[in-house]
Amino acid sequence: MPITTDTQITDPHVLLDERDLSRSLKVSVRTVQAWRVKGGGPVFLKFNNRLVRYRPSDVDAWLASTAAANTSV
Repeated sequence: MPITTDTQITDPHVLLDERDLSRSLKVSVRTVQAWRVKGGGPVFLKFNNRLVRYRPSDVDAWLASTAAANTSV
């Protein structure tokens, strides 16, 4: 089940921009940008040099992959 409750964001045909993603995850836009540059964030789609979007399903998959039961390695 997706973590968001906004109908627009949970629609699989809607793509999220970095502001949508940052609001949904309660992190700054700069954090989302850093994930994109350094890696470690959700998969993104890049349509040209400036247009970046995220599929809600990719965000949900990334969140599931970051889940941890404890802090030990």
